[in-house]
Amino acid sequence: MIALLLIPLLLPWALPPLARRTVERVRPDIALVAITGAAAALAVGVVACLGVLLLPLAVRVPQLAALLHLLQPLQAGPTALAFTASAVAAGAIVVTLVAVARGAVAEAGRLRAARRRVAGLPEVGGMCVLDDDRPDAFALPGGPRGTGRIVVTAGMLRALDIHEREALLGHERAHLAARHHLFLAVAALAGWCHPALAAVVPHVSFAVERAADETAARACGDRRLAARAVGRAALAVSARPAGPELPVLAAGGTTGPVPARVRALLAQTPVRRVAPALLAMILLCSAAGVSSAAGAVWLHRGVEIAQGEHPSD
Repeated sequence: MIALLLIPLLLPWALPPLARRTVERVRPDIALVAITGAAAALAVGVVACLGVLLLPLAVRVPQLAALLHLLQPLQAGPTALAFTASAVAAGAIVVTLVAVARGAVAEAGRLRAARRRVAGLPEVGGMCVLDDDRPDAFALPGGPRGTGRIVVTAGMLRALDIHEREALLGHERAHLAARHHLFLAVAALAGWCHPALAAVVPHVSFAVERAADETAARACGDRRLAARAVGRAALAVSARPAGPELPVLAAGGTTGPVPARVRALLAQTPVRRVAPALLAMILLCSAAGVSSAAGAVWLHRGVEIAQGEHPSD
């Protein structure tokens, strides 16, 4: 039934609440992998189902029908439902392509602007300092030919004491070492494919920051110091006018809900690896995969019948 191909388009709406519970209850690095992986899997399912749903409308084009060797009309379920779903899928594909193109162009522009800001600056230990009174610090991923670097402004260095600076720099080093920009890129791409997955992006960003917070706390050996560094850096940033918009891929030390990050750092080290929400995400992705595969097989049999063949077993 064509409903099998519609289910994977609805299932992503269940992911945001599951992602929120997972990032609150599961160790940050595990939560990051799980949420990003679930968003990517559901996005692939959405795109695949939209493509398959487009088939009933596409075979109305004589040239394509001839290419598929269709001898009779494709029976994809109730005619009104099939062509309505196919038309909606065509519109959704256009919207998705536009969103991906616009988002990618905007992100590439922000990334180029950030790299221009630090071009030519001296670098020490993978860090460069911007002569800017506005407090800021972020991990700038490298391009195809370059390595990532930590960027910190003079204003941020003045806002923190020496121990807090080291904790904040440890946070930014963790972003580069764990290649957190790849998780952010996957989440952003998934968000452009479905509005429900766009609501998951903040949870991925929060998991990225929490994972870096925990790494920084282990590096400096003092969770309270790491919490103080994050809190003071965020207060310094909020007290001054905002600077240029940073790319999504450039994770910063003051990104996300800072009070929640500080509370987590002041608590005990997270050790929980599994939560019911994590298992529910696995079931959600499995249901989307099974439904997509079953719908594709059903439609493939419809094509075989339209070609005058017996459906494959």
